[in-house]
Amino acid sequence: MLENYFPVLVFILVGLAFGVAPIVMGRLIAPHRPDSEKLSPFECGFEPFEDARMKFDVRYYLLAILFIIFDLEIAFLLPWATILREIAGTESLRLFGFFEMFVFLGILVIGYIWVWKKGALDWE
Repeated sequence: MLENYFPVLVFILVGLAFGVAPIVMGRLIAPHRPDSEKLSPFECGFEPFEDARMKFDVRYYLLAILFIIFDLEIAFLLPWATILREIAGTESLRLFGFFEMFVFLGILVIGYIWVWKKGALDWE
């Protein structure tokens, strides 16, 4: 019974070796010469001059949320595209599958137009 799990154990060990070996090799082989410039905090090439708890503009968050929304549409489009031949092969699902994705993309296009009209994509 346990011999069935041996390939899983080998897979886990090889995966750990591939993950840990570069870290260990880098630590052993790479030169370690810290200086004040290397140890300073990096902030877009400038010295940090403000408090880390400063308020960010809401547009950054809005843009990130919009990116996530429009990026997640791929999570719905890819499975639909992989079964498209099955949908097209079944007479009862042919129009349903097409209009289902048409409605989904229509809602996304309406949302994109609304965001564009609101000026959320304009960067000043």
